[in-house]
Amino acid sequence: MKIGFIGLGAMGVPMAINLVKAGHAVRGFDTRAGAADALAAAGGEGASSAADAAQGAELLWLMVVSGEQAEAVLFEHGAAAALPQRAIVGLGCTQAPANAARTAERLAAMGLSTLDAPVSGGTKGANAAALTIMCSGEAAVLQRARPALDAMGSRVFDCGRAPGMGSTAKMINQLLCGVHIAAAAEAMHLAERAGVSTATMHEIIGVSAGNSWMWGDRGPRMMQADPAVTSAVDIFVKDLGIVLGEARALKAGLPLSAAAMQMFLAASGLGHGAADDSQVIRAYRALNGAGAKPR
Repeated sequence: MKIGFIGLGAMGVPMAINLVKAGHAVRGFDTRAGAADALAAAGGEGASSAADAAQGAELLWLMVVSGEQAEAVLFEHGAAAALPQRAIVGLGCTQAPANAARTAERLAAMGLSTLDAPVSGGTKGANAAALTIMCSGEAAVLQRARPALDAMGSRVFDCGRAPGMGSTAKMINQLLCGVHIAAAAEAMHLAERAGVSTATMHEIIGVSAGNSWMWGDRGPRMMQADPAVTSAVDIFVKDLGIVLGEARALKAGLPLSAAAMQMFLAASGLGHGAADDSQVIRAYRALNGAGAKPR
């Protein structure tokens, strides 16, 4: 399958490489210089622009930060216009469901198909080709894209025919991710304040009923002074903003999501927006003071 891939970040690069490993012809583009080097070394190609990556592609996969970026790539930077008729656009980013539906409508008017297909699993899942992919779109489009989806993920879910339903599923996943990270940071910070070994506490919770995927994954990074960034604090400001915006439209009260949002906002306001999302713990330290409380 001829695939254009736009967005060669921490997750995008291994996803594109896994497509190459599965035998697909992949041309990738990112605005960052050198971002396509690893893809080229794995047997793919770097493209000179978003439109160049899309030229002649059967599937154009967008692994950008937001729905707004996806629209800019498609309609302002010429990627959609460069695609042949009946090509599929895979929207892999986390975005508001209404954004995905609006983009699909614009693409349909150009004779293009859309697969609303956000992913979950982080860099570990991307590297292992073990992502969860939440898809919505026409059944025939999903079937045509299936070889590429299977190369990137181990679990592909059909969330329905209407574009936006895949994004709805991802939004609910992000609600839990954001709340779980904030809760893990709260617990880790309490251990710090109580003078308990955070390494020991991490091990205890990891084999106890309070464990969560985020505790296991983000907990070790909360103990590091400046961990490598796999997902930034500001990503969860965006994602929880989507959650709360949709909840407001549905008149659904989400107090835990709102509380988690305040901690990510606080961390961002303290200047940590570009830090790894585990560093939401810095907002707790700013609130209560770092280190153990004197007894």
